Amino acid sequence: MGWELGETARARGIGLLALEEVDSTNEEGKRLAAAGERGPLWIAARRQSKGRGRLGREWVSREGNLHASLIYSDCPDPAKAPQLGFVAGLAAISAVKDVTGLGDRIALKWPNDLLLDGGKLGGILLEGVSVATGDERQPDRMVTIIGIGVNCAFAPEGLPYPARALKDVLPRAPSAEELLARLSDSFAATLDLWSGRDGFAAVREKWLQEAAGVGHAIRVNCARGVELRGRFKTIDAFGRLVVATGQGDEIVDAGDVFFGEAGSFRPSNGIA
Repeated sequence: MGWELGETARARGIGLLALEEVDSTNEEGKRLAAAGERGPLWIAARRQSKGRGRLGREWVSREGNLHASLIYSDCPDPAKAPQLGFVAGLAAISAVKDVTGLGDRIALKWPNDLLLDGGKLGGILLEGVSVATGDERQPDRMVTIIGIGVNCAFAPEGLPYPARALKDVLPRAPSAEELLARLSDSFAATLDLWSGRDGFAAVREKWLQEAAGVGHAIRVNCARGVELRGRFKTIDAFGRLVVATGQGDEIVDAGDVFFGEAGSFRPSNGIA
């Protein structure tokens, strides 16, 4: 099967650039945006030579896994661009569940991970590009590059955390091409939800229903080596992590989350 977007994405005129190999689909997206590409355009590659995750961490990019990025420039307010990470998470989990039937074995982990049976199945990387409009009277235009990686066929080894691939648990795992087709449609639907009357509140509600660890003990490694322990209470209206501690609620903008119990990896199906 070759690369192809889903029926809804194609009907909306969303584009696709399919590559055999690239340094990083996000880097290619940034180059294209700087050259004037406004999207929406999906970039997919069979291999990445320099795949990256959050905080510049290496993302192992073997052929058979999904490596894709979306160029998106229709965010009405640059301050709301970080919300697209939650849009991407919802779209990704919807697509994976649809093509695998794995149900609650798949979960979201704050802020940008996709889990399978508690191990990392995929991740999301959001990057912004400021592009000059060519008009001194107009501010620069912000373009968001939304990278999504999913381990369809291979899970990386030698990591400090467990990783999973769909092929580990399915007799026939979906190909990267199959997953992208479904993802492109689910992303379009989730963008509709985000752009609707309730905006991020609607996305937040659905994200929390798919989130691992809500209501359970967690440990968060925050910036500057600060460690926070407490209970995963919720995410707030800005997508920040809310941790209930003995001294009250703590708000976390960025950090790495670790769960206290194996069972807490499963979605809570509700908002705490």
